[in-house]
Amino acid sequence: MVNIDDFVKRLEIILDYYALNASTFADRIGVQRSSMSHLLSGRNKPSLDFVMKILEVFPDVDLYWILNGKGSFPKTEEETIEKRTDTISEIKIPSTPFSANENNSVGDLFSDVNHKEEVKPEMQNFAGSQNSKINPEEGEIEKIVIFYKNGTFKAYAP
Repeated sequence: MVNIDDFVKRLEIILDYYALNASTFADRIGVQRSSMSHLLSGRNKPSLDFVMKILEVFPDVDLYWILNGKGSFPKTEEETIEKRTDTISEIKIPSTPFSANENNSVGDLFSDVNHKEEVKPEMQNFAGSQNSKINPEEGEIEKIVIFYKNGTFKAYAP
């Protein structure tokens, strides 16, 4: 939880650093002057929109510093690079786009799935040719897709 008194002190540090008064600061971040006055007096709490506007206009302000007092102001170049690296390392890329347990059909998410659908004739013809051989002259295999009776599928890329 954000301590309002500490937040106001950090906001005043920002005002001093940029040599701005409350009215000019409010104009720069695009909020009403009365909102800034109410915040500085402790009458109102800062909204997420207010904090995000500060971060957009003043890139030297660190989110965790303005909210919790952790970190430093102004941001150092090392902190910025470190945070970018942390964010990039958190991104996970799946090895295959789909798994056998996923139901990838589009439809109503809250209705029951009916897995007893009729098999279409063209699918039956294909199912009958399970023992057909792959002709290497046709080209390189791009993707193999296995369809399960429960409506799910799994794609493999060699």
